[in-house]
Amino acid sequence: MEIGKLAGNNLKKVILNKIDHFRSDVLIPAGEGEDSAVVDLGDSLLVVSSDPITGAEKNAGFIAVNVSCNDIAAAGAEPFGIQVVFLLPPSLGEDKAEKLMQEIVETAKAMDIEVLGGHTEITDLVQKPIITVTALGKAVKEELTSSASAEVGDRLYITKGMGIEGCYILANDYEDYLLDHGVSKDSIGKASNYLNLLSVIPESRIARKNGVKAMHDVTEGGVYGAVAEMASASGLGYVIEADKFQVKDEIADICKNLNIDPAGLISSGAMLIAAASDNDLESIFAEKGIQLIEVGRIIEKGSYIEKNRAMEEFSLPVEDELWKFIKKITNNS
Repeated sequence: MEIGKLAGNNLKKVILNKIDHFRSDVLIPAGEGEDSAVVDLGDSLLVVSSDPITGAEKNAGFIAVNVSCNDIAAAGAEPFGIQVVFLLPPSLGEDKAEKLMQEIVETAKAMDIEVLGGHTEITDLVQKPIITVTALGKAVKEELTSSASAEVGDRLYITKGMGIEGCYILANDYEDYLLDHGVSKDSIGKASNYLNLLSVIPESRIARKNGVKAMHDVTEGGVYGAVAEMASASGLGYVIEADKFQVKDEIADICKNLNIDPAGLISSGAMLIAAASDNDLESIFAEKGIQLIEVGRIIEKGSYIEKNRAMEEFSLPVEDELWKFIKKITNNS
C-alpha cells in the first residue's frame, strides 16, 4: 500500500465495511469523509475524533493538539478534552519526550482543553515519535454539521488558504533543502511562522452561526482530498474550480521550487465549507478578518476540475504532496 492516509474505495473495503454494529444513540457513525463520530447523550452531543502526527518533527505536540481539535470544530462542536498516545523510539531520550508532552500540555491549556490521559510506550518498532490524539467535544443539535450535509448547488470555500500545514512543516523541518532548491529566505521565514494559523476553531464558530451546511478540515490530500471526501460523504459529485484558486506568495514560492501542487498539500488551518449560493459568507468572514476563497461546487455526480476555463474529469491523487516529497528525498539520500 502507498504511504499516507488510506482513502477512497480502499478505505471502504479494508476498514469501513467491517463495521456492522450500529447504535441508535450514535448520530454520525464512522464513514468516508467523516472525521468525527457524534453520540447523543440526551442533554448534549459528544463529538469524538482521533488523529496521528507522523510527518512533522518541530512543534509536533502543538500540531497534534490542533489537528485533532480541528476535526471537532468541523463538526460544529467545542473541544474540551484530549487523550494522548505516544509511541516513542528508544533513541528519543527522556528530555525530548518531556519536551513533547510539555508542548501538548501548554497548547491544550491555551485552548482551555484538559489532557485526560492516554498511553506512553517505548518501542523499537518506530524510528520517529508517533503521536495520536483523541479529542472530545460538545455540541448542540442546532449547530451540528456533517460532511454528509452538502447539497447540489452548494458553493465550496476554504478559509485562510491552501498548503498551510504542509509549508509550515517544509519550512521548519527541511529549511536547508528549500534554500538549496531556490526558495527564498523570506518565504521560508513567513511559512515557518504559520503555527498560529493551524486552528480552525475561530472559523467554525462563525460558520455554524451563519447557515453553513457542511464543514471539513483540509488535512491530508489538501483541497483535492477534502472536497472529494465531503462529496463522497454526501453521495454527490463535485467540480474543483482551479481558476479561482488563490495562493499566498510564500506558499507559491515553496511549491513552485519543489514541484509541489499546493492544492494537494496537507493544510490543517484551512476549513472547507459548503454553503448555499445565496449565502454571502465572504462578507461575513471578511468582517471577522478571515479570508474565504471559493474553490468549487457540489454537483449531482462525477468529479471534475475547471482549469484555464476548460472542464475535464478529475482523478484524486493517490498521495499527499508532502508524502511524495518526503519519499523523494528519502530515496535520494
